[in-house]
Amino acid sequence: MTCLVLLVVSRLMPQLTFIWYCFVRPLTGAKDQKARLDKFYEGQADVYDATRRGLLRGRKTMLNLCAGHIRTLRVSCPDKRLVWVDIGGGTGHNIELMDQFLPISSFDAVYLIDLCEPLLQVARKRFAIKGWTNVHILCQDASNFELPEWQQSSSVDPKGSVGFVTLSYSLSMIPNFYTLLDRIDYVLSPQQGLLGVVDFYTAGKNASLHEKAIGGESKECGWLSRWFWQIWFDFDNVHLSPARRSYLEYRFGTIKSYNGRNRFVLPFIVRMHDSLVIPYYIWLGRPRTADISKTCHAFEVEGGNTIGNCSPASSFNGTKENVTTLNMSALELGSSIIEQQAESNAVIVNITPPLSSFHYQVNKPWRLPYYEHPVHKEFRTFVYSFTWEDPHVDVEHLELTQDDSMFVITSAGDNALHYAIAANPRRIHCVDMNPCQGHLLELKLAAIQSLDYPDFFALFGEGYHPNFRSLLDSKIAPHLSSSAYQFWRINLDAFITPSKPFYLHGYSGWALRLARLIFRMAGVEKDVERLCDSETLDEQVQIWQQKLRPVILNPIIVALMRNPVFCWNALGVPMNQRKMLLNEGHAYAYVRDTLDPLLSTYLLKTENYFYLLCLLGHYTHASCPAYLTPSGFDSLKSNEGNALNSFRLHTDSIHNVLRGLNSWSLTRVLIMDHLDWFKVNSESVDQEIAQLARVVASGGLVFWRSAAKQPWYNKVFERAGFHVEAVAIRKGSAVALDKVNMYASFWKAIKS
Repeated sequence: MTCLVLLVVSRLMPQLTFIWYCFVRPLTGAKDQKARLDKFYEGQADVYDATRRGLLRGRKTMLNLCAGHIRTLRVSCPDKRLVWVDIGGGTGHNIELMDQFLPISSFDAVYLIDLCEPLLQVARKRFAIKGWTNVHILCQDASNFELPEWQQSSSVDPKGSVGFVTLSYSLSMIPNFYTLLDRIDYVLSPQQGLLGVVDFYTAGKNASLHEKAIGGESKECGWLSRWFWQIWFDFDNVHLSPARRSYLEYRFGTIKSYNGRNRFVLPFIVRMHDSLVIPYYIWLGRPRTADISKTCHAFEVEGGNTIGNCSPASSFNGTKENVTTLNMSALELGSSIIEQQAESNAVIVNITPPLSSFHYQVNKPWRLPYYEHPVHKEFRTFVYSFTWEDPHVDVEHLELTQDDSMFVITSAGDNALHYAIAANPRRIHCVDMNPCQGHLLELKLAAIQSLDYPDFFALFGEGYHPNFRSLLDSKIAPHLSSSAYQFWRINLDAFITPSKPFYLHGYSGWALRLARLIFRMAGVEKDVERLCDSETLDEQVQIWQQKLRPVILNPIIVALMRNPVFCWNALGVPMNQRKMLLNEGHAYAYVRDTLDPLLSTYLLKTENYFYLLCLLGHYTHASCPAYLTPSGFDSLKSNEGNALNSFRLHTDSIHNVLRGLNSWSLTRVLIMDHLDWFKVNSESVDQEIAQLARVVASGGLVFWRSAAKQPWYNKVFERAGFHVEAVAIRKGSAVALDKVNMYASFWKAIKS
């Protein structure tokens, strides 16, 4: 029994030591910061790392992100001297951890700066074991730190001489944080310099739009969390007032920002209230003196972002931004978003630098800046995980060349990537009000840029990759905007759950999961697999007619097709389009005329990847979109991803984006079934088509699909100066219009 007690005590000794020094032993008699730190850590230095793993969350993620961004920043200057200063690094745990992501031998010099001698003694032992000769330990006050190389050589100018600085749970402990951040800004390289921070924080509940654009999602803290943690940590001289992070985000340009919640439990009361989980943040930034003219040019000139959510017309002087005010009500089955338009005059909002995180990103500026709107909260996730229009038919009629400038709806981005493969047009504007659709296309662009084909196909072909989080932090993140990174960091489970692959997520995933349930209840799961593996059309039609058609065309499924809630949430069909569809005939005939000709025309196994995905929940190498084929992937990735340079992703209404583009700047426009969403004779349609008439060059083409055989808005195009002609109109169940065959008609308008 005695041995058991001793064993338990020995196992718990690190935690008991931690509790004694942090919560019991009084911290008195210390005359200054150094004396206070030495006294606080002298008895627990040896157990510091073992007892902080759960409390100090995010350190590994911050270092992994930094490693990926350093590699990207140094592409243009691989031979430049690289110096890392780890401020408040204590035991050297961060430096040892970084060796997993970026070898310490990659640095010309690493300096660990801390004021606490007991912790530095642990670091000295650690580095001696590692045998690192380029790592140096300095016991200094961080607010006025001096590197030996500045003193030893008159040729080394401290200004801009440091390439990398980290603050891991130390910014909240340094009294003179203003002086510290000013000094870091002075010594950090303006163009290649990177600052990484992870720390606890608290924040107010009402951030401005600009603060949200910089600080990211979920930054706000409830009043209980805000006040409790400030008071609690203040006992240990850890200061969580918002001022530290606010000055950090003001002094530097934000590259990445992630706001997390640490559920590490200290007092028992924390277990009783979820709002008391500890807020922490991971932040990457660079000096505001960095040259961001490339991103400004991409947003203002190439992106045509002169009117919209966040106009960078002011980016060069940093004094004003044009922000269009949207009066959006709650989402009502998809109708309210597009029925309400932006005000005709932009609202001028005076702001001060720094600019948004979009401007300071270190790689290709695909995503244009946007501010959060109330309507964005209605989109909890992406509606479409795959695109539901056949791009092969589009390309047959688009007559694309490398000189074309395109305007398309983002959706899942599959078709936009197809057009880039087909012709590599000069510009592809991708527009979607739902930020999550932009996050999805951004992820695809970044993954093409950074991953090899097997990893890429695992993500978007199979919809599952067990190492998605590692890939996201180390390889993909440097190519993502901060907003997109935050979204995928929060939604990691979209790719790491084998039983629920990516395509079963999002609103469209509801329909796929429902289909699986129906097939399981009907006992035809094996028949679904046989259908998708059929070698001939005769075999495919036989399985369809005998096994699956009776299941899909039963009265219950047809009734669901008539339900407006199901149509919107599962199929992405809004109220007005549903009315157009039913005006063409009853739901049974619509489903029959859609599916019957498809199964007798296209082999799912090798030709029709649209319905193969719906049935299996994933693509195969033999049946997938062009961007998932080896040749398509190589076409997009070759020449350092040159084909991806044409993409500009807008998070705004179609009307707003069109207003910001120059006259006659577009040659090809595809608006899918977008105009079906409006009410008949909607004034908004007149305004949108008038903008199309302004921005489409003479001879330019506009394409759309409709649930109606003769959509009412065709006449609006004609009044605006377009010549309208049908590309195809569905006639019963004899012939499929394309591999989707979901729409009743396909139209083209030629600008006179």
